[in-house]
Amino acid sequence: MKFLENKWAFVTGSSRGIGQQIALGLARRKCNIIVHGRVESNAAETIQRLKEFDIQTHVVAGELDSPQNVEALIRAVKAGPGSVDILYNNAAIQNTWKPIWEIGQDEWLQSFQINLFAMIALCNAFAPAMKQRGYGRIINLTSGIKDIPQLAPYSVSKAAVDKYSRDLAAELHGTNVLVNYLDPGWLRTDLGGSNAENEVETVLPGALVPALLEDFGPSGRFYAAQDYKMLEF
Repeated sequence: MKFLENKWAFVTGSSRGIGQQIALGLARRKCNIIVHGRVESNAAETIQRLKEFDIQTHVVAGELDSPQNVEALIRAVKAGPGSVDILYNNAAIQNTWKPIWEIGQDEWLQSFQINLFAMIALCNAFAPAMKQRGYGRIINLTSGIKDIPQLAPYSVSKAAVDKYSRDLAAELHGTNVLVNYLDPGWLRTDLGGSNAENEVETVLPGALVPALLEDFGPSGRFYAAQDYKMLEF
């Protein structure tokens, strides 16, 4: 089993759901965790569950709904552990279900701000230092959603995540900062809904694969967490 001692991972939206599972999975690999919630009290459950592991933890809180709030979140991370070795851009929203032609520009902008622009800002904030240290793993969560026009802002923003991830991987080629994008699958979470195909726990171990890649391993690749759900963890 590969361990991540002395590494710090920042997982956005890790107060619950997929992000919480990723945080727990990394902690089992001895990785220190920066837990993020919209407000600090939301992180309490994840912090409690992380106590069984011999790791360090830190909590940051804040919304991703504006450039100003994202910058405040970045400052909070840098004021705490400071460096980030592994970045999971997990936090995202879905727009309200409605016919595609009734979706207003404000909903498109909100989806892109939280699902894409905030992710880009976080990559900009932490990738250069990863490059300087010669180590980094950036995992941007995407989606396998298709043919659901009522959720177009969500699906289109996730398609943009894919392209941005490939472009960032190209920029960082040869630096040992690996950038990949991960589809967690359709999971029973607040976002995925009660009719989803899989329990949230099935995101592991697949969600960890891009974080555990060997030095100078694959970058700019797509990973599907559900492809690995039968593996031993």
